[in-house]
Amino acid sequence: MKIALAADHGGFEMKNQIAQYLISKNFDVVDLGTNSSDSVDYPDFAQKVVQKLSTKEADLGILVCGTGIGISIAANRHKGIRAALLYDDYVAQVAKEHNNANVLCFGGRTMKIEDVLKRIDIFLAAKYEGGRHDRRLCKLDID
Repeated sequence: MKIALAADHGGFEMKNQIAQYLISKNFDVVDLGTNSSDSVDYPDFAQKVVQKLSTKEADLGILVCGTGIGISIAANRHKGIRAALLYDDYVAQVAKEHNNANVLCFGGRTMKIEDVLKRIDIFLAAKYEGGRHDRRLCKLDID
């Protein structure tokens, strides 16, 4: 699985920790920046991940900003993107099972790295249930 990963300055350190963790688990990680704690605009980095998913150059995206809120909003403005802010373990599971999320979002200033890595594992272990959820997901991308 290829994972596109990006963050703004508020998520820079956590992004690097996530990348190391995923690489240690043999995932193919594409780090799209930012590459320092200098101030940048989160929509630019959400766009980079969305582009990789849209062109099928990545299977999953992970985004980190200070709270995870802004970057999830930015990602969700794009057709075909289902970005979920994984703020607890249950949400991590149902984000996959019910919503078939394709972008995971985290808060670099609001979450502990141990919790984030645990939620990534929960999400990756879960399976999309389909069924009644397909009907609902189809309604998300109406122009």
